[in-house]
Amino acid sequence: MRNYLSIDIGGTAIKYGLIDHSGNLIKKNAVDTPQNLAEFKQSIIKIISRHKNEIYGVAFSVPGKVDSKRGIVYFGGSLPFLNGFNFEEFVHEEVAVIPVGVENDGKAAALAEIWLGNLKDINDAAAIILGTGVGGGIVINGNLLPGSHFQAGELSFMMSNFEHVGYEELVGMTLSAVKMIEKIAVKKNLPDKKDGRAVFTLINEGDTEAVQILREYCKKIALLIINIQTVIDVTDFVIGGGISSQPILIDTINEEYKKILNKLPLLEETLTMPRIQKAKFENSANLYGALYGLLQKVDNGLES
Repeated sequence: MRNYLSIDIGGTAIKYGLIDHSGNLIKKNAVDTPQNLAEFKQSIIKIISRHKNEIYGVAFSVPGKVDSKRGIVYFGGSLPFLNGFNFEEFVHEEVAVIPVGVENDGKAAALAEIWLGNLKDINDAAAIILGTGVGGGIVINGNLLPGSHFQAGELSFMMSNFEHVGYEELVGMTLSAVKMIEKIAVKKNLPDKKDGRAVFTLINEGDTEAVQILREYCKKIALLIINIQTVIDVTDFVIGGGISSQPILIDTINEEYKKILNKLPLLEETLTMPRIQKAKFENSANLYGALYGLLQKVDNGLES
């Protein structure tokens, strides 16, 4: 059984795991993410070198726009120093000439669902990943849709307001799960404004103000799903990200979706409501998805 190293690069932590060809996670670890390119390179070399004698290839999940064919990251999202960085060339030059895969983090989460999650054997679907921004992936005929410029599913950059144009009006800002948590924490004067557990304790206990903010948030997600649905007409949506582990989130999104349809009979008659459920994978989603992208590359004979 071939083993692979999968590395999920985030703004604060680099998570990595040894996973076999069937998707069994053998071991997992994490280190802090360096905030400059030189230290970042050394950290990646150290991680891969430690495992290079037991792996067949290495897969990366990264923020930013990703040319998955060439292994190049553009812009770098929360890590702007990665702009233009070629992971494939770097690994080959600094560590070993082994198969290398690179995928955008939102698309990686969608790939995890296609491979072993709640989108397995689903022809047409979409994934919405809620975090600091809003990531996503679109599945057509069972395959991830990269787009002509590798930017299909970049939901954070959708406009949420037709009257005002600005960064604050982008979906990544208006539907940020982190900002929603902070809004409730500030409203309820919680000591830690990023304490999602404390916020959802209030919500699950029925705190009126906390529940109302969540409901407004879920209504916006429901509207986003409706807008996406009018374009791609899929059967399933999965909601990922840390807060997706809270059942009340998925329940409320479904409730708000139905309320919108009830208010607009023409919409209800025209649009078939998709199934909206939690994504199977949470914190390890990007590890599995990045690897699946690499496995497809290897199986199709496209590896270097």
